[in-house]
Amino acid sequence: MVEEDNFEQGQAPNLWRLNTVHRVEELKSIIRMGPIWAAGILLITAYAQQNTFSLQQAKSMDRHLTKSFQIPAGSMSVFTMTSMLTTIAFYDRILVPVASKFTGLERGISFLHRMGIGFVISIFATLVAGFVEIKRKHVASAHGLINSHQPIPIPVFWLVPQYCLHGIAEAFMSIGHLEFFYDQAPESMRSSAMALFWTAISVGNYASTLLVTLVHKFSAGSDGSNWLPDNNLNKGKLEYFYWLITLLQVANLIYYLFCAKMYTFKPIQVHNKEISDSKESEVELANKV
Repeated sequence: MVEEDNFEQGQAPNLWRLNTVHRVEELKSIIRMGPIWAAGILLITAYAQQNTFSLQQAKSMDRHLTKSFQIPAGSMSVFTMTSMLTTIAFYDRILVPVASKFTGLERGISFLHRMGIGFVISIFATLVAGFVEIKRKHVASAHGLINSHQPIPIPVFWLVPQYCLHGIAEAFMSIGHLEFFYDQAPESMRSSAMALFWTAISVGNYASTLLVTLVHKFSAGSDGSNWLPDNNLNKGKLEYFYWLITLLQVANLIYYLFCAKMYTFKPIQVHNKEISDSKESEVELANKV
């Protein structure tokens, strides 16, 4: 703590080395949000698999709607977007009014509860993805297509549940994450809090790349095979990779629950209307006098 008496007459303080108590408290608020911020990274890592291995799965499956038309593999993400938008509408129009009657909260449930629901659904998404991969490889084996690059006679719509679950998880977790940053960040640092949100997304995608690299390294066999082969997904163990992410998400959920339990919310300043009205009347009286 520095006071004016600590400076000699005419000496100016070095503003680069001094900060007001208010600014220090604002920085502490941002640091306090760090553990909750970190918990959101792994969900983005799980979500990123839709644009990598789920896409490879879709390419190897039967995507025909008619004899002459088939769904582009990249268009499967429409199920994620649709489920996300549907969940947001359901949350705002149905869940919030119903939940607010029981919780007394204007938003229905707190953003920490909303994020927790998203984490749980994301765990089920990767768990289901592993079982779907087992089904896909079973059909490939039954038709003798393990060593082939021909489409497997199994509808691509088997992938719809994992895409939809990821969309629902995103609707709960990412929006809850965004609300958390916007609500808990100091007013003068909300832009920095939004930057943290987007940073979590970028770090999650980098973590996905790192995880794939580590799996390639530690699952490599003497014959050069690994869980995630580049040339033929049928020879790999993609289900193990999905379940590895599931286990990591379970550990992440436990970590998040601990952080949410220990988190201290930003204090709310309550405006006393009676005091305000009395002050306004005093001002009016003084002006009249």
